[in-house]
Amino acid sequence: MTIIDPDAMIGDVTFADLGLAAPLLDALHDAGYERPTPIQREAIPLALRGRDLIGLAQTGTGKTASFTLPVVHRLLGGPRRTRVLVLTPTRELCLQVEESVRKYSRHAPVDVIPVYGGVGYEPQERALRQGVDVVVATPGRLLDHLEKRNVDFTYLETLVLDEADRMLDMGFAPQINRIVDQIPKYRQTLLFSATMPPEVEALGRKYLRKPMVVQVGRRSSAATTVTHAVYPVPRHRKNDLLVHLLTKDDHESVLVFTRTKSGADRVVRDLAGAGVHAGAMHADKSQRERMQALEDFKSGKLRVLVATDIAQRGLDISGITHVINFDVPQQPEDYVHRIGRTGRAASTGDAYTFMSAEEIGMVRTIERTIGQEIPRVSVPGFDFGT
Repeated sequence: MTIIDPDAMIGDVTFADLGLAAPLLDALHDAGYERPTPIQREAIPLALRGRDLIGLAQTGTGKTASFTLPVVHRLLGGPRRTRVLVLTPTRELCLQVEESVRKYSRHAPVDVIPVYGGVGYEPQERALRQGVDVVVATPGRLLDHLEKRNVDFTYLETLVLDEADRMLDMGFAPQINRIVDQIPKYRQTLLFSATMPPEVEALGRKYLRKPMVVQVGRRSSAATTVTHAVYPVPRHRKNDLLVHLLTKDDHESVLVFTRTKSGADRVVRDLAGAGVHAGAMHADKSQRERMQALEDFKSGKLRVLVATDIAQRGLDISGITHVINFDVPQQPEDYVHRIGRTGRAASTGDAYTFMSAEEIGMVRTIERTIGQEIPRVSVPGFDFGT
């Protein structure tokens, strides 16, 4: 593997310098994007040349456009058949990738369909049988369609494994292997991930041919645009502290992470009782309920979205001002992904972590992982000794 550090590249590069076709440049202009992020700057030309690629970067650095832009470019003028497959770990990320493909193909005749569970099967079956340029799918639902021969990957040219580390964390390795066994051996494969543990490296060596590696920042590094703070608080006072902070100070758009689904619902009830508009997003909610909560949060109808780890990745929402870890993440890497929801695209944001006495060790592990000590903020009446 050849590793490239985009941060070492010199020059003021625009999207026009990357070799993208005019319809994509028009779509980028429509979206208000002028200059690529570091990972886009190096990954896009490599992908356009047909190279296999591993892209490593933290959440919020533009990984999705790093593969959707070259994918749309390569589809221009070609035959209308299924030529691209993108595998994602969650429904939310599946929809985000679909939205990205649609955004950049608005001036090009490219079709895309999201394929995931929890929604009707027949509309997906009809669309797949008719043929579509890009399939964006979660592994489980795609396997269902493959077993029923609803989709034909005979002419597949590009496979994208998005958030590969998360897919492996969620136990999708067997499904990925079964899917890859049913697609053409000779293809371009792009793998994108926030981290590169040994399992992801092994996946890359198994499915990619002499890949180039583009890495932005050091592994497990936290976003530099985010201000961190830890709030010591007894476990039974966390809800009270959250209500205190969100009713006292100016928090415009807040994403709260809880460890459990029942905890998320309890937080929403307590906030509602204090007059704070909040919604919950977790696996017990229907897909319609989850998407409605997400849309209400994006539009500003909800000031607070309370979620379990289902929303840790795959939420592309601009303007989130605060991320609050109601429970300390059990894995240090999860802290990095969670706080990556704020401070995106060069904006700044705040990340609060509520730490009970039992969670002190977990916070120290996070600090060692991100290479910095997180300041403690003591709120009178809520600290351990009160």
